[in-house]
Amino acid sequence: MRIRSSQKRNDKLIKEKRKDTYRGKNSLPAIQVCASCGAAFMNGRWTWNEVENHSIKTMCPACRRINDNYPAGFIEIKGNFFAGHEEEISNLIRNTERLEKNERPLERIISMKLEKNITQLTTTGVHIARRIGEALARSYQGNFSFKYLSGEKGIRVYWER
Repeated sequence: MRIRSSQKRNDKLIKEKRKDTYRGKNSLPAIQVCASCGAAFMNGRWTWNEVENHSIKTMCPACRRINDNYPAGFIEIKGNFFAGHEEEISNLIRNTERLEKNERPLERIISMKLEKNITQLTTTGVHIARRIGEALARSYQGNFSFKYLSGEKGIRVYWER
């Protein structure tokens, strides 16, 4: 015979929510402007709008990531195709960054390291990393894949041709 209890079990695992320390608070008390790039935080988001009479200078999350060299996105480009089309692909990457940055000021490229058959890019956000990978796959085909990092706000993007 089984006895039912009205008590709930207390031995459940509680999964803590991980905070992205580079995102900051959702509602800062006043309009703030990044001293490095000029992005403004207003109405709960970062924009490129110019602000008059701003008194609070700060550093936006993207500039902090760049300063700390702590990327959220990693892009790996492999294959011999890049060597023959380096300028075209670099232009595509920079144009994609420009479009993404206009929409989302916190999405930027941190670095681009060219090596023999592997090119590695790091980004301040996950959106731009995935968008660059998708642009490469759309323009030049090849093998494209990505993986979100568990437990972190991060992504790894792979493209090869």
